Amino acid sequence: MEAIIDYFTTIPSLHRGLILAGGIAFFWLLESVKPLFVFDYKKWNHAGINIFFTITTIIVNFVMAFILLMAAQWAVQNKFGVLQWLPQINIWVFTIIGLLLLDLIGAYLAHLVQHRTKWMWRFHLIHHTDTWIDTTTANRHHPGESVIRFIFTTLGVLIVGSPMWLVFLYQSMSVVFSQFNHANISLPKKLDTLISYVIVSPDMHKVHHHYVLPYTDSNYGNIFSIWDRLFGTFTTLKNDQIVYGVDTHMKPEENNNLKNLLKIPFQKPKKLN
Repeated sequence: MEAIIDYFTTIPSLHRGLILAGGIAFFWLLESVKPLFVFDYKKWNHAGINIFFTITTIIVNFVMAFILLMAAQWAVQNKFGVLQWLPQINIWVFTIIGLLLLDLIGAYLAHLVQHRTKWMWRFHLIHHTDTWIDTTTANRHHPGESVIRFIFTTLGVLIVGSPMWLVFLYQSMSVVFSQFNHANISLPKKLDTLISYVIVSPDMHKVHHHYVLPYTDSNYGNIFSIWDRLFGTFTTLKNDQIVYGVDTHMKPEENNNLKNLLKIPFQKPKKLN
């Protein structure tokens, strides 16, 4: 464990970039071997839009990274937050508690609030407009949403009282798990179901991308599935019944045009006929 702590305490930016790029490459190849759905799309064109949003997410996080660093340093120095209030415990238990709570606030809560708050939903909507869910969809976030998610992550660091090495570990895991549960891969059903009792599996998360309610408002988790099960937001849907996208933006000119995607949060909200 000490080696993990030492590594993530000083993890180079290059390594963090390689984790992101390596994850995309790995699951991209896996999708070609055993896809869940065979899409009729130009994969590179689709990836281009999503990679653009991945780059903007990286830029937002890089520009605001000092805030996260200051929050973690302040929490540790002032003994503030859940982890700082705990008695001396095993480092593995310390890490698991920290990861669970960071995932709760930085991922599950952030995701839930964006679905329940109208102005936030208008930014998060861009993620849901994708009608071809694959591993590149994981970071399809409007720059405005990237800022919102960063704020929740910072809030999580303060409430949890997380040291920076744990934040870097959490972020690295979050990236890979998001790529995994968005990947267009077909796992044996029993294996997928078994996995979903602990972490968010591909089949579990795909339900969240079904184009209509109430499925869109379910399965918010990113790393751990416990939060959806605990708070009653877990649901299931057979793969052959899933239709990707969001019912207000099903036309290609709405969901597959970069300029329009950037403008959606500032457009008049659409209503169904």
